[in-house]
Amino acid sequence: MQYYTYMLASAYKGTLYIGVTSDLVRRVWEHRNHVVEGFTKDYAVSRLVWFEVHANAEAAIRREKRLKRYKRDWKVELIEAENPNWDDLFERISGAQSQAGVPGPADQVGG
Repeated sequence: MQYYTYMLASAYKGTLYIGVTSDLVRRVWEHRNHVVEGFTKDYAVSRLVWFEVHANAEAAIRREKRLKRYKRDWKVELIEAENPNWDDLFERISGAQSQAGVPGPADQVGG
């Protein structure tokens, strides 16, 4: 099973959120659709701007904790190294699954 560390943004260079999940498509879909109460719903943070794939949960959690300690400038540099325009990567990872409105399993996620 793969695990993901990811960053969401409210807009270009906007508010950031860092999380970990074993199903990136489902979890980002939940953020986008405000399924869970909390920070991302309160601050409209739903644009997937960066993610990494990890072989196990421990590695993903370690990375999340490190990223949360990073200064904001470092997080921005990390995002912009791969996604300079802060494009929403959700469509790229979800493909046709998003068309149905229901997230698919993580084993169908590429990238």
